[in-house]
This record gives sequence, C-alpha cells and structure tokens, in this order.
Amino acid sequence: MASSLVLLTARAQARDDLLPCRRENPQLWFSDLPAGLRLAKAYCQTCPMRRACLAGAVERGEPHGVWGGEIFARGAIITEKRPRGRPPRNPQTGSPAAALQGRAAAAAIARGHAAEPVANPGP
Repeated sequence: MASSLVLLTARAQARDDLLPCRRENPQLWFSDLPAGLRLAKAYCQTCPMRRACLAGAVERGEPHGVWGGEIFARGAIITEKRPRGRPPRNPQTGSPAAALQGRAAAAAIARGHAAEPVANPGP
C-alpha cells in the first residue's frame, strides 16, 4: 500500500508542470465545506495524474479528501458531502419557525379559513 503512494509521489514530482493539488490551495482537497470539495473535484478533471491518483487512493483506502477527482469519506467514494450540522426540518424554508407557520397555514386552508400571518409577539 505504501509503495503506491511512493510511486504516485515520484511520478508527480517527475512532471514538469504543476499539478492542481500543488498549484491551488491544498486545503480544498480536505475541506469540510461541500463547495470546497466541488472546486477541488473540478481542478482534478484536467490533471494528468488523475487516474493514477484515484487508483492509489482506492488501493490505500484513503479515509477522506478528494483524490483523483472523487470525494472519499470513511474510505469509500461518495457523490457529494453534506455540510456539517443538523439538516433543516423543512428543507424548503430552512427554519423551524417557518415550518410551524407553514403547518398553521396549511391547517387553516384545510378548515376553509384564509391563512393569517403569524405576528412576532413584542417584549
């Protein structure tokens, strides 16, 4: 396993042109943000070492990061990384308060009443 990493490093160092992972911010390849990982994947698309990099990462079971234009998480290739934290309750609005307002409006419409906006109580 370690020999594939040594071989990949030697082949990369032998290249005269800069590889994207050496030319751009290296933190993109290990970002916690999905947008950073997408950008790293885009940079990998034109890399001459892409196939060798991906094959080596699969062989080594890389635990995380972008390797060969693919995102690895827990040693497996995934299509997209989700942002950290709990997902919103109502994905269309993103806030629990908006979800409650939406439910109240839906209930009012179901009863045949026009939905009234919910005002925030003052201090």
